Amino acid sequence: MRVLVVEDDARIARFVAKGLREQSYAVDVAENGSQALYLASINPYDLVVLDVMIPHPDGFAVCRELRRSKQQMPILMLTARDAVEDRVEGLDQGADDYLVKPFEFRELLARLRALLRRPQRLEPAQLVIADLIVDTRAQTVSRGGISIPMTAKEYALLEFLARNAGRLVGREEIAEHVWDEEFDPFSNLIEVYVNRVRRKIDAGSARVLLHTRRGAGYALSADSNWPEARSTGRLREED
Repeated sequence: MRVLVVEDDARIARFVAKGLREQSYAVDVAENGSQALYLASINPYDLVVLDVMIPHPDGFAVCRELRRSKQQMPILMLTARDAVEDRVEGLDQGADDYLVKPFEFRELLARLRALLRRPQRLEPAQLVIADLIVDTRAQTVSRGGISIPMTAKEYALLEFLARNAGRLVGREEIAEHVWDEEFDPFSNLIEVYVNRVRRKIDAGSARVLLHTRRGAGYALSADSNWPEARSTGRLREED
């Protein structure tokens, strides 16, 4: 999942971004309203963490403009002010939730997970494809009841594919949602990580779940008839 953190306090921005990255989120950071709107116009974010008191323009205006431009990603607003009027203003401008500073990071995570599970997104806490279970709350993976260890980036890739199970997902879309703005589009990291994830979830199983369609993308599917089920090329792994 790719998150935009909009916060002009550099210390808080670093704290939130570091914590989210450790939880397998891809994170971009904006320090003012103009930068936030620009990044949101060129990147498809899954979530926005938006501070109210940012400059040029403030968080309320950013939220209003995002909704005016028909962007529907969940927005969690942060504020140092606990006045009812501020919370009402944020919600009226299109925010989905409100968190008052100072806050516990685990509460921020819980609220983000809750936003991703909202009914309109049809995304439960556990994503199940055949005997593969991706638990988005605990960030764990198992297949056939056996736990599968994964790095943060491997998990992020698998979760994104699981949230789009049965659908062909292209390389560009994966880059937009699993990596941040520092990603080099000319690298082969996506292919490397797909191979790593495939080996971990499909090794030793007669039923392949992670499929490749040459030149088009990847799909996580229980359909054994998915064309070109396995990648035939060997890629050099990179860190």
